[in-house]
Amino acid sequence: MRVIVVCGAGASSTFVAHRLRRTAASRGIALDARPTSMSQLATELEDADVLLVGAHLGAQLHELRALADAASVPIAILPETVAAGDGRAALDLALETHGAAS
Repeated sequence: MRVIVVCGAGASSTFVAHRLRRTAASRGIALDARPTSMSQLATELEDADVLLVGAHLGAQLHELRALADAASVPIAILPETVAAGDGRAALDLALETHGAAS
């Protein structure tokens, strides 16, 4: 499963993507989590299975949803607590979002 994590500039998404990969590996789940910025999102959505959006981008949700819909990628907003977490909640959200779209 390929998960794209987007934040404004790409910095916090890097931490979340790393935690997603680590948590998925510990559960034996094959996962490619990639961080990206808003400026690179359209390109990164090609071949993606799920888009996870930083909570601070809620005001841009309409634009993000349009990009995700155009690429047929399900989207979910990460709760604010996820950025500081160990990756379990983010992985669970990605799996739920992917499962709901299947």
